[in-house]
Amino acid sequence: MQTREVLEQLVEGKISIEEAEKFFKKEPIENMGFARLDLHREVRSGFPEVIFCQNKPDEFLIEIFKKLVEKDKRALGTRASEHQAELILSELPNAQYDKVSRILKVDPMDRELKGNVCVCSAGTADLFVAEEAAQTAEYFGAGVTRVYDVGVSGLHRLLAEVDTIRKATCVIAVAGMEGALASVIGGLVENPVIAVPTSVGYGANMKGLSALLTMINSCANGIAVVNIDNGYGAGYMAAQINRLAVRGYE
Repeated sequence: MQTREVLEQLVEGKISIEEAEKFFKKEPIENMGFARLDLHREVRSGFPEVIFCQNKPDEFLIEIFKKLVEKDKRALGTRASEHQAELILSELPNAQYDKVSRILKVDPMDRELKGNVCVCSAGTADLFVAEEAAQTAEYFGAGVTRVYDVGVSGLHRLLAEVDTIRKATCVIAVAGMEGALASVIGGLVENPVIAVPTSVGYGANMKGLSALLTMINSCANGIAVVNIDNGYGAGYMAAQINRLAVRGYE
């Protein structure tokens, strides 16, 4: 249970003062010896801690996942390998794994998705980042519209989707190669654009550095840039912006 849920149940008489007090006396950090889980992150920021799976030893990853699921009934992991997914699925059969985004999660989806984050990708080669962004935003409660394969080499593809993109509370623009998609979208919409450079491209792309520099140097207004291939960071930021927009309409 989270803070608001505890208070609501206390007011409704579903739990006692002693039970509510016990919840608030819990330590904000779970020291597991090899990791210190931030159990109060959602209380402070509105979003729970997420697991970066890459390079984590198998036994540590399993214990972290189990602890977060025990606490919240759900958990999100990014950059998970198929091997790691098999491990977690053997311990938590209700877990889900997506090979494209490498998202590994336990998520009963017992909540309403609100607002509208639009995730745009330049090409299908960028989908591993675009889907990481889209699924992260959804995990944090945002409705997501996907507009994929609309890179600037065929500008008519993007222009055909402008009305859809303009309806979003914010837009995530994912592109490799030279990374021009973010600038074009930035000149077409009034809401914030989060640009994500990807490592997709030939030699002079320099594993995403060219796209990163293009996005940072964009002449379009209202564009923020996250790190190369950081779909998670873009999805998180988009969920924050979307949450503010939804509250504005409530």
